[in-house]
Amino acid sequence: MSADEPFRWILVVGFAAVMPVGLYHRIRSQATGESLNRRHEGWFILVALRPVGIASMLGTLAFMIRPTWMAWSQLPLSVAVRWCGVPLGVATAALLISVFRSIGDNITDTVVTRKQHQLVTHGPYRYVRHPLYTATLLGALANGLVTANWFIAATGLTAFTLLMTRSRTEERFLIERFGDDYRQYRNRTGSVFPKLGD
Repeated sequence: MSADEPFRWILVVGFAAVMPVGLYHRIRSQATGESLNRRHEGWFILVALRPVGIASMLGTLAFMIRPTWMAWSQLPLSVAVRWCGVPLGVATAALLISVFRSIGDNITDTVVTRKQHQLVTHGPYRYVRHPLYTATLLGALANGLVTANWFIAATGLTAFTLLMTRSRTEERFLIERFGDDYRQYRNRTGSVFPKLGD
C-alpha cells in the first residue's frame, strides 16, 4: 500500500462530511433568487480569487482520486509530519460545519449582503468575524501537510490572502448595512483569530 493511501482516504471522509452541509446551506441561500453584484469586490479579486480557489480544490480532488496525479508538486515530508495535518483537518471540518450552521441562509460568495441578511454573532462568529476565512487558512495548511503537496498548500494560502484582502471591502459593506451594531461587534472580535485581552 502506498504511503499516500491512508491520507487519501482521510481526505475523502473529510470531504464527504463537510461538502453536503456546505452545499445544503449554499443552495438554500440561493432560494431567494436575488442576484448579487460581485463587481463590488474589485476587478483584481473578482478575476483572481475564484480561479485560485478552484485550482486548490481541483488539486485536492485529484489527490483524492489518484495521488500520483499530483506527484509533480509533491513535497518530501515524512509520514509523521503528514499526520500532523490530520487533527488540523478535523478541526477545520468541525469549524466549517459550525460556520455553515451558524450563518445559514445569510451565506454569500461575495462582499454584498442579501436583503434579508442578519448580523450573525453566534457560534464561531461570537469569537471571529470571518471564521470561514479562518477555516480556509487552516484547511490550506492541513491539506498541504496531509497531501505533502506544495501546489495544494500554495493555492490554498493564496486564496486565504485574497479573501483577507477582500475582507476590507466586505467590512465596509457590513458597516454600511449594520452601522454601530457592526462597529461594536468588530471592536470585540478578531478578524480571523479570537481577540486576546479585554
